[in-house]
Amino acid sequence: MGCRAATPDPRQYKHRSLAHLHPREGPAPSRGLLLYTRHLTFIASLPPIVYISFVSKIFISLSVFCALAVPVLLDAQPRIESQFRITRLKYSGGGDWYNDPSAEVNLLKFVGQHTTIDVDPRYEFVDLLSEKLFSHSFLFVTGHGNVVFSDNEVQRLRTYLTSGGFLYADDDYGMDRAFRREMKRVFPDQDLVELPFSYGLYHCHFEFPGGPPKTHKHDEKPPQGLGLFYQGRLVVFYTYESNPSDGWADPEVHGDPESVRQEALRFGTNIVVWALTR
Repeated sequence: MGCRAATPDPRQYKHRSLAHLHPREGPAPSRGLLLYTRHLTFIASLPPIVYISFVSKIFISLSVFCALAVPVLLDAQPRIESQFRITRLKYSGGGDWYNDPSAEVNLLKFVGQHTTIDVDPRYEFVDLLSEKLFSHSFLFVTGHGNVVFSDNEVQRLRTYLTSGGFLYADDDYGMDRAFRREMKRVFPDQDLVELPFSYGLYHCHFEFPGGPPKTHKHDEKPPQGLGLFYQGRLVVFYTYESNPSDGWADPEVHGDPESVRQEALRFGTNIVVWALTR
């Protein structure tokens, strides 16, 4: 009588099969995790000088990425059209229209903190032939050298100013002669006139009984605030031998004492308040 083979227990077979498929607890490591672990092991095995160079390059790359990406992300933020903005005026002639880009940004932040004006504190610029010119209510022009407007730009600026726009100009030392020449082309029937210390701009928010502050010495002449008017409205305000916009810039740019910077920011606030309420 032959031996009969024993019938295997299905539960035992199933157990062996599962044990074979999953030889240890927990999920199997992914290929990415294995590669990551090998990379860390490789980096750790590098000689110290190579390791330091490798890490430094990674740090520099990240720094460059952040420097480039952050401004883009900020500019990508949605704009509220009703927010007040100061727009830098780009011009030809060789003058540095672009200098101290932190100036109007800091002024806008100060205005937002000390008034009820809703501001958009970011740097932007426009040229007179841009189709976007008339969407900017407050233009700011500064620089150290020559300013030249084409005939078309002269006409555009006159139209802008007589249609409700406002221009604040600040001589950063060396712009005076060129600016007066170009303004005479825009308004040939009038000259820049010095505003009396009693003029409302000097008292509309902060008190400036002596007129514009003396932020930088330049030729050590008394500071002046001058204007051009259209139908009784101040359309161009020009500071000469004063240079408050240098006081708006970041502290490390010109090294001005904090008291001087605060005075300049207060004066800039008066210019904004006057332009928006008159």
